[in-house]
Formats: sequence, structure tokens, C-alpha cells
Amino acid sequence: MTAPTDTWPNPLFPGPHWTSHQFIPSEVMDDQFKHQLSMMFFGMSDLGECLEAAAKIRAEDEQSWVRAWSEVAWRLQGRAEEAERKGRKVTAGSAYLRAATYWRASLLHFSFPGDPRVREYAAAAYHCYDRYLELSGYPGEFLEIPYEGSFLPSYLYRSPVAVGPAPLLIFFQGRDAWPEDTRWVYDNAMRRGYHCLGVQGPGQATALRLNDLTFRHDWENVVTPVVDTAVQIDGVDHDRIGLMGLSFGGYLAPRAAVFERRLKVCVANPGVLQWGASILAQLPETLSHALEEGPETFNAAAAAMTAQSPLADWFIRDSSWKHGVQTPYELFKEFAKCDLTGVAHRIACRTLVMDGAEERFSAGQARQLYDALTCPKDFLHFDEVSTAQLHCQNGGTAAAAEFTFDWLDEHL
Repeated sequence: MTAPTDTWPNPLFPGPHWTSHQFIPSEVMDDQFKHQLSMMFFGMSDLGECLEAAAKIRAEDEQSWVRAWSEVAWRLQGRAEEAERKGRKVTAGSAYLRAATYWRASLLHFSFPGDPRVREYAAAAYHCYDRYLELSGYPGEFLEIPYEGSFLPSYLYRSPVAVGPAPLLIFFQGRDAWPEDTRWVYDNAMRRGYHCLGVQGPGQATALRLNDLTFRHDWENVVTPVVDTAVQIDGVDHDRIGLMGLSFGGYLAPRAAVFERRLKVCVANPGVLQWGASILAQLPETLSHALEEGPETFNAAAAAMTAQSPLADWFIRDSSWKHGVQTPYELFKEFAKCDLTGVAHRIACRTLVMDGAEERFSAGQARQLYDALTCPKDFLHFDEVSTAQLHCQNGGTAAAAEFTFDWLDEHL
């Protein structure tokens, strides 16, 4: 309902819901910033620290982004180290946890792989996170999952309330966020008696930044070695293994479920049937036509677009790095391979497809995936009343956990 003046009561909110307020005048950066705010619920960030960083960020300027977050991270890490030297374990653990969050945040929108800060800040993030785990006693332990001559950095979170062989939820993020940020998943899993395995897959987190592993469309070749490791973990019920993917993971998890038959359930948050089509839908129609005309035409069109848009420049450069390609044409051909149209019907495990009323990055894809499934399936839609209507329930992870884990309690 609008106010009599046809404006919303609070002028800082230009629309009817909380999501209309922007902290940074860039849709992507603002979404990534709200991701950091969401972690306050678990003590992984703090309001003043986040807003202090936001105040120093210029829209679509990667350098201002990495500087703003790393300044806060340096400050928190220094405070944590001083507290640890003095034997103040609780203070040190708390500060290390937030420092780890801000180190990861600094790299979330920074895509210059040759810059030494990429490796330095990624290593700092996990130094701080591991110190937090050690000092706080939080039940997480680092694992190296063997993968094609390298390894996938992962964390196993053992539930302290699990009784006997317990379910295991394996989860990963998508093209931007890091699994350690996704505490609403692993914390709620443990509280409900599940063990949880947060995996950094190729193209993600330190698997990309330290191990130089890039994305692949055939994600079953990532998940199968993860499950091979999972079934060797003491206390895991082999018949109750679930898989969850968030963001781009909403394509990756169902893709793996087509081929990996040891899964009891699969969760796609949000569901994605055609990753390439979801990206093209957000770009000028001329790009689609140029793609059909071949590499030379498309690369020229992409260059013209990136010259005019810092956001497009970041996205093409960031995605090319993460997918291990050299040109925009090669990148969009990789995107096109991420297509479940011909195989989604082969998924056998029960599948939950999630979506939100304000899904901005893959709008319509969740319903298309759901309709393509022939396995037992459910659709979970977050509307404005839930306050969890954004991409991956940014800003509404408490509601996300309640609805998602009620479903998992029933089916896993």
C-alpha cells in the first residue's frame, strides 16, 4: 500500500520492501555487500565495520572494493593477534572470525589474478579462519579432498548432537561467494544432527586462487571424488547424503546429481536449467546476435561493451579467469555448456528447487529446471513476506534455514 503522496514512508527505501534500499549504487556490489551484512546473524561481520567499508567503495571500482575491505581485515587481524598473545581466547577468536570474513570479502569483487594480493589475502582468510576454529572450539576441521593431482580445500563440520551414523550435507557456493561465508547452511545442519561438508570446488575460493583450479561444466567429475571421500568419514550414514549448490551451484549440483547416484537428495538454490541463457538474458540483444556470427564479431562486440561498462568489464574478466579461457567468445561457449535441458530428466534423487520473488541473476530459471525434472521434486519460493526474496536469500538467511532444513528434516 502506498502512502497518500505516492511515495514510500521512508524516503531511503524507494520501493515497498527492504530490498529497495541500496548501500552501493551498483546492483552487483550492493548484492555482494548485503551478503556480508547477512553474516552478522552469526557473528561473522558487524554492522559498523561493514558500513565503514561501504563508505569507502566507489560503485564498480574494484580497487576501492579491495582496499576498503582489506583495511578492516588488517585491523581486525591485528586486534586478534594481540588478544591471542595476551591469552584472551574469546576476544581473539571473535576478531579472527570477522577478519576472515573481510579478507574473503575483499576478493569477492576483485579479478586481477596476477595481483599478489589475490594469493596473499586468500591465505590470510584461512589463517584467520583456522585460528578462529582452534581458539573457539567450533566443530570445523580442514580437509584436502583429492582431485586430479591436486585437492579441493574443504571443511568438515561434525554435529555435536548427532547420534550414531548421521546424515551428511555436502554443499558448495557458485561463482562469487565462498562456502565458509554460508554459515546458515553448516551451522543449521549441525544443530539438527547432520554433519556438513563445505567444499571449495574448481573456480571457487582458494581452489581457484591458490590451487589454480578452474570451473568445468561436467560437475559430476568434482562431486564424485567428494562423495568418495565422504563415505570414508566416520559417523556418516552412506544412505543419507545430500547435495546443495547455491547461486551458480544451482546448476552445478543438479548436473552432478544426474550422474552421482549415491545422493539421497539434491537442493538447487536457486535452480538453474541453462546458465548461459540466464546470462545472455541480462545483456543487450545485440550480444546474442553477435555470438551467432562467430568469434571475431562477438569479441569485438564484447570489447565495445566492456569499454563502456566497468561492471561488464569486471564480469567478463572475472568469469574468464574462473573458467580458464582467454576470450569472451570462449567464455560464452563455456557458459552454453552449462545446460541441463537434455539431462535433467535423468536425476533420480528427490530434488528441492528454490527461487525468490526478486531473483535478479537467473530469473525464471528455477521454474524451468523444476518443470524439466521427472524425479520426486518440490519447489520452494520465497516471497516478499518472507523477507528472503533476494538471490540466495541474502538478508533473510534465518528464514532460508528454517524452510530449507524443514524440508531436509523430512527427506534426508
